Amino acid sequence: MALRLRMTTFNAKRRRMWHSGRKLDMCTSEATASLLQAEETFLACLARIDALILKPLLQAEPHDQKGKDNFKLLVLLNDRFQALWNFTEENYRILKQKCSTSESFCIQDFYAVWKGDLFLSLYIQYFVTFANYVVVQGFEHATKSKSEAWKHHKTVLKQFLTDFTTEASMSLALYAVLHKPIRDHVEQYVLLLTKLNEAFKEGPEKDLVTSAVKEYVKLGSFISQVLDEACFTKALWKSLGYKFTEMLCVPERRLLEDSRNLPISASTNRSDRILLFDDVLVLIQGNSFQSFDLKLVWVDKNCREKSAAGVYVLRIITPEETFFLSAKDPQMKAVWQWKLNQAIRQALNGKRDFPLWGKTGEGTEPPSRRFFTYVFRLEGKFKSATYEGEWHWGKPHGKGTLKWRDGRNHVGDFKDGLEHGFGICLVPRQSEDRYDCYKCHWHEGKMRGYGICEYGNEMVYKGYFKDNLRQGFGILENPSADHPFKYTGQWENDKKNGYGVWDDKDRGERYIGTWLDDHKHGQGIVVTQSGVCYQRTFHAGKMVGSGILLLEDDSVYEGNFMEDLKFVGKGKLSFANGFILEGTFTNKSGQGLQTQGILNTSNEQLDDRITKAQLGLEDFPVEKRWKGIYDQFLEFIHSGCKEETEESFTGFHIQTSKELRKSQEYLFCQRGTEDVSWKMEDILEELVQHQELESLHCYLDKALKSSLHPLGKLLKALMIAFQATYSGIGANRHLLTMAQEEVKYYAKKIWEFYQGLLHLALEQKGQLPTKSVDGETNDQKACSIVLPLILPCFYPELFMLYMLYHEREDDLYCQGIVDLSLFPDLKLLEFLDVQKHLWPLKDLTLTTNQRRSLIKDKCFLSATECLQKLITTVDPREKLVILQKTYEEIESTVSRVAEKDYKLPMDDLLPLLMYVVSRAKIQHLGAEIHLIRDLMDPTNQGGLYDFLLTALESCYEHIQRMRLHQRENCHGTHSP
Repeated sequence: MALRLRMTTFNAKRRRMWHSGRKLDMCTSEATASLLQAEETFLACLARIDALILKPLLQAEPHDQKGKDNFKLLVLLNDRFQALWNFTEENYRILKQKCSTSESFCIQDFYAVWKGDLFLSLYIQYFVTFANYVVVQGFEHATKSKSEAWKHHKTVLKQFLTDFTTEASMSLALYAVLHKPIRDHVEQYVLLLTKLNEAFKEGPEKDLVTSAVKEYVKLGSFISQVLDEACFTKALWKSLGYKFTEMLCVPERRLLEDSRNLPISASTNRSDRILLFDDVLVLIQGNSFQSFDLKLVWVDKNCREKSAAGVYVLRIITPEETFFLSAKDPQMKAVWQWKLNQAIRQALNGKRDFPLWGKTGEGTEPPSRRFFTYVFRLEGKFKSATYEGEWHWGKPHGKGTLKWRDGRNHVGDFKDGLEHGFGICLVPRQSEDRYDCYKCHWHEGKMRGYGICEYGNEMVYKGYFKDNLRQGFGILENPSADHPFKYTGQWENDKKNGYGVWDDKDRGERYIGTWLDDHKHGQGIVVTQSGVCYQRTFHAGKMVGSGILLLEDDSVYEGNFMEDLKFVGKGKLSFANGFILEGTFTNKSGQGLQTQGILNTSNEQLDDRITKAQLGLEDFPVEKRWKGIYDQFLEFIHSGCKEETEESFTGFHIQTSKELRKSQEYLFCQRGTEDVSWKMEDILEELVQHQELESLHCYLDKALKSSLHPLGKLLKALMIAFQATYSGIGANRHLLTMAQEEVKYYAKKIWEFYQGLLHLALEQKGQLPTKSVDGETNDQKACSIVLPLILPCFYPELFMLYMLYHEREDDLYCQGIVDLSLFPDLKLLEFLDVQKHLWPLKDLTLTTNQRRSLIKDKCFLSATECLQKLITTVDPREKLVILQKTYEEIESTVSRVAEKDYKLPMDDLLPLLMYVVSRAKIQHLGAEIHLIRDLMDPTNQGGLYDFLLTALESCYEHIQRMRLHQRENCHGTHSP
């Protein structure tokens, strides 16, 4: 393990001295001369060691593998030696040059002080490498070398090492020669620098030298400890068997404590042995051992494990095992606890303390949260997986990555050793070079809550999970060209169950109905691309019984029919012209449709009740549609609006880490740059503050528009469900009432959930919800407060259904408008029986070539332009306000003509309003009127708005009848 020097104070003082350039007093000459003499002697010693010790050793390269490994260490030791030699020589050269020129010394001239951090670093590197060589018994192996080079120099070495004769003593001699002179020189530095320091007066130079002396004292202590640890560790390797040494002996590894020296046991029979190294904790039991990386070892001093009387226990926690160390007295337990924690702390820091053993080290207990890589070995779901990430008390906890050998991997949040929170999991598909990708929320190791799964076969699922299975609301889509489909609806135990919508893009069909075990089951509606739709009962995916088939040409068939829409068996076919064919139908190949029955031609016109039949109302109660969405929100409220639950109930949370966010797709949370930060505590606080009607309206508007607010998330999910049902193929007039009641129910549920959030917020503040004083029911409040806010989200699909439903009436109305547009203003006013004293003739500005009777689109122009704004709004309230302003503009124009305030009676208003309607030329006025009527605030019924809307309806119907009568007259029929 590398050792890095801490010289912060020393270096800071040196930097402050850099620009001073102060000359030292001549009284330091004696100390300088002593230092110069010491460096000269030391250099001579180093040169002799290099020539007579290191060079012969380096020439004797062994041939066995163990010797080769040791030889590499020797080469590194020589490199450290040479670096130390070179720097000492540089220090000597500068000192000698200053002395020979009789120049005054600056503090910068003393390398041992000025570059003390580099000096210390070189000594540390040398002695750490030297200790590594000692640990692997390098000197013993070197003296046993049988190479010719070694034999040639052995005599010379013996002369150099006069006190040693045997091979055993030769190894001791080499050990002594390669460390003692250098170690002694460090002690000499302390003495010489102390003497130099005494020559200084108080000031920055004295402080700098004082700091240097302290660091060299520490270095001396460090060298002693390094050598002691090396000898202690070498003795251990000698005492252990070859099996243990071969697997555990690493040059850099140091033994810090041995249970034979400081008794402690991991078992009751106390026959085991505990070895604490600087990087691992080893348990030896018989002929086997276990090794635990200190970076993933936690020491629980507050162990609650019951132990025998007189035994003191430490609990040791590792990623896959937990065991106990027992000591006979509390002092022994405390020492082991301290040694373990210091070793763990230093292992985590990646460096040893300087010196190695202080009174308390650089810190107390190591952190419980860590970041590390580990390969799981034992049986379990993580076996053979590599985990890289955050840990807490022996368990993956926080951000991390799991990788298995078979290609699986999981990136995300962990808690107490299990996947918990948001995570991305890749699973390779068998026999395919593809992966299934799960981007999901996890709970205690299993998928739970919202997620996105991209399967290797190109299918994509976006929705909810429980216990790794699709559960609740979800969307499964297959965009591939082979069999494209899309299912939006309820899931249970990984199967389609409950209400859902299925798009079969091959067949150009959409199924809206109930499911059971992945099959259409129960009542269902099928809408085709050609505009045909039918309702049938299904059983295990097959149609059973009779049904109703609504054709594009307004024909209606009631009876039994095949999947290809061929009539079979008894049935009744009602044609658009009013004829009814009732009997038994057959389809023979090449012969077309055949029937035996009765054709009734007495009906003059097909009943509107049939052609505009609404499907699914009784069979799919609105309360039972999209329960999966509501249930998730309800669970969120019942949980107390915990942030963890919010993350998984609808989309992803804003606090998800940046790295994971890059990989996320959003179903309901389309992230944008939103100025508002929606945190649950802030949301609940604001709910309490915005209970007044006006304030509440503004708050709900802001919340519903946000993809981060829970109510906004809920609305986004409902939008997706609505579009899946009624957009595209689903735009069929026979589904209008289903869609209309669904939007109203959305408003009701959103209001309920708002109230649930408000009650929770009030409960947390110890308050009670206030009772409503306006007498409105929840349904009325939902319609008056929430519906106008959410209607724009559903308006495109909903208004399309209104246009299709009222298409025939609007066509008649538009033809009537075309006829009326041919009239000049005055002729039209006359045709509509508008009283002449109400005509705004002053508004008709004529040129020399114009006649009043030909002027068009001038009268009541302000009212006309006002009414035309009806199509620019979505909210029924705003449409009614426009209608009121149109009425006020008409009345204002009439008052100007009459030159007095004029209140229009109904007899005058209707012809004037019809004139304005005919000039406004609103294309789908029938759809507009009925949308307003169906979705308007119930409190407006019976008031001015209701009166004006009734008047507009009358104008619309009158224009239709005008055209209808004209068409009947053209066909020779009698006009009623």
